Amino acid sequence: MSARRLPSWAWVTGLLCAALVVVVGLAVRAEPMPGGRTDAGPAGSASKKPQQRPEDAKPKVPGVPAASGEGHRVVYSLEQRRVWLVEAQDKVSRTFTVWPGSVHPPVGAHKVSSRLPSGTGTDGVKVANIIYFAKSSGLTVAFSNAVDGARPETDLGVQTAAVRQKVADGAAMWKFAPVGTVVNVVG
Repeated sequence: MSARRLPSWAWVTGLLCAALVVVVGLAVRAEPMPGGRTDAGPAGSASKKPQQRPEDAKPKVPGVPAASGEGHRVVYSLEQRRVWLVEAQDKVSRTFTVWPGSVHPPVGAHKVSSRLPSGTGTDGVKVANIIYFAKSSGLTVAFSNAVDGARPETDLGVQTAAVRQKVADGAAMWKFAPVGTVVNVVG
């Protein structure tokens, strides 16, 4: 006995019915909850602000440390590994984390002594936005960023006095801190 072929209209009808079952099933699952609510939160007016989810919350940025000076200045916290760019009215224009080298600047007030647009760090990395502001252990301490944006190596076997920043942070500090700008280093 020879096998009979199903006509193409039967295949199309079967596939169409299967697709219809899937769409109806998805529509039933997407149906609103009783009472017209579309979420599991409390019912309320449409003018209420939506509740903020934990993943939407911005991380809390620490404020400028106490006793970090006054006026237009850069504040560098050794403990927090963070820099604040502070305007004359004590308004923070930017804050960001940094990667300190193995040699730290002394705590206290310093001034930007010189700047170079580019160079090579003691670790051999090409850097930009170099801002020198202190001396420690025979090395000059400077803020800079790696040209390629890379995070610095930590175990080089050589002393480094660079305080490395991300590229965007280095560019912001370059604009903010000309020669003579106060850099307050806190513990």
